[in-house]
Formats: sequence, structure tokens, C-alpha cells
Amino acid sequence: MNDLPGRVLIVAEIGNNHEGDPRVALELLNRAAEAGADAVKFQTYRTELFVRPADASRFERLKRFELAPADFARLAGAAHAAGLLFFSTPLDLDSARVLAPLVDAFKIASGDVTFVPLLQQVAQTGKPVILSSGASGLEEIRSAIGVIRKGRPSERASAPIVVLHCVSCYPAPDGQASLRSIPFLARELGCPVGYSDHTLGIDAPVFAAVLGARIVEKHFTLDKQYSDFRDHQLSADPADLKELVARIRRFEAMAGSESKPLQPCESAMQQAIRRSIVALADLPAGHVVAHSDLSWMRPASRLAPGQEQALTGRRVRRPLLAGEAIAVDDVEP
Repeated sequence: MNDLPGRVLIVAEIGNNHEGDPRVALELLNRAAEAGADAVKFQTYRTELFVRPADASRFERLKRFELAPADFARLAGAAHAAGLLFFSTPLDLDSARVLAPLVDAFKIASGDVTFVPLLQQVAQTGKPVILSSGASGLEEIRSAIGVIRKGRPSERASAPIVVLHCVSCYPAPDGQASLRSIPFLARELGCPVGYSDHTLGIDAPVFAAVLGARIVEKHFTLDKQYSDFRDHQLSADPADLKELVARIRRFEAMAGSESKPLQPCESAMQQAIRRSIVALADLPAGHVVAHSDLSWMRPASRLAPGQEQALTGRRVRRPLLAGEAIAVDDVEP
């Protein structure tokens, strides 16, 4: 992922929806590929380095969901074999070291925009970075970008940094999705901007693409009722993801370029829908043409509207019928 593709990069955010089962993780990966995603993303962590033991229920759940380094190595291989990019979010420094040889890009979680040691370690790898911006202000985002840029080796200084607009609610209410933040961040930050979605349904990621998101990330599950883990309910299932991909690709096909070319399908219509200057009524030979003698009708041929001065005040050389298109040669010089 040294350069973003010309089309929207669609990421299936598997996260922890495998719930600690490597076989489910692999099935999710393969189903994402079947649905047309461009990349899959996981979370990589050692619970002991991520959550305080005093937060007992969260610690226990995340410990159950934890995958081993060897699992991520196999998943990275499977992703690449399926034609997918492989991303993961390290949630501690050790996990960042594990991921360094495996990922095509590092994802930084919204909660870690201010986790400077992690930003510095990821930067040192020279890999592309995708930075989520949930619950962060503009200056915090700028500061994180600065840390990453400063920490990179010189030969990797131009590796992409993509900021994802994100609202850190689960689920995020429609009225707080704030999708217009996408073009705002692109203008303010001068870097590619994408969208990490936490709303219900698939409309918001499609709208984000319309607003200029270069990467769209949607949580992905095999079944929204898989368990009571909250991420399943706000995730896309395989049918949803397939539809999301189809809608974004259709938008891209419709979007075209930032110009106004004559489209191939309309070139044949140009003559049919434009007008010519015509005689409003029968005009005999020798008649001096006045503006009131003229009208404008389809299709286009001979003189176009706006060229009336080439006819007015001149005598007609031959009889003209009402509705007949007039050429310069039809009047005397």
C-alpha cells in the first residue's frame, strides 16, 4: 500500500469478531474476499499490556479473544493469497513488533492518537499508517501525524498517512455521523482522508465515498447475532458487505473525473437537441430579413442561435419555407 489505488479502498474490519477462534478469523477473511473487499483488518494485542487487571470483565473478555502471533502470520499469508491487503491495529508495543513484517499498513486506533510511544514505534517501520481520529480534535490529529513523520526513516519519509474520520460511539447515531468532516479534514490536513464507520447499516460508508473518502472501513461479522459482543450488531454481514462494495463501485463508475467532457453516449445527441435559426413563416425571394422573421428549432444544422446578425438586413436569395433552416448562402452578402 505504498500508493493508494485510484478507487476507494474498502476494508472489512474484522477486529475481534472472531472472538479468539483462528478458524472463524480465517472464515471471516475468506468471506470478505468473496464479498469484494480490498483489505481485511484485525486487532493485535497482549491483554496484559493493554487492559488493567482491575477492569476484570473487559480483561477476561479480551483475553478470550486474543490471537497468538502465529495466528496473525497465517492470516497475513491467507489474506495475500486471497488478493487482500492485510492490516492490523497494534494495541501495545510488543504487538507492533509482531506485526511489522506482516502488515501492508498499520492501523492506529482512535484511542491511541495520543499514544506517542506506539506512534513512534510504528513510524520506525516505515510502513504506511492509517490513523483513526475518533474522539480527537484537529490539533491532536496534526500532532500525531507530526510524530509519525518525524519518526520515519528518511528513505520511507513519503509513505502514506491516511486519516480516517471516525465517531467513537457504538453504534454512532445517524445524526452524529458528521460525514462532512471528511472533506474538511482533507482540506485542513493535506493528506488522504477516509472513514471508519460505527453506524448501523451500510449507507454511511457509501455516502462517505461520495464525499471523498479514499478508504472506507466497515466492521464485518459472519452473523450480527453471533454473540452479545457489541461489535457484531453494528457490523456488516457478508450480504451487507457485498452490497456495500457494489454501491461504492457503482458510485465510482458514475462519478467520472473532475472535468466536463462530452460523454460518448451523448455525442450523437448534440445535433438532435440543439437548435438552428429557421424562417418563422414563408419568406419570398428578395425579402429583407428582419429579426421578427426568425425562429429557432431543433435539430441543429446550418446557423446556430446567436448568429442572427449574419441574416438580418439582407435579402433572401430564394424562397424559404416556414421552419426551414437558413444558411448564410441563402441571403445576399
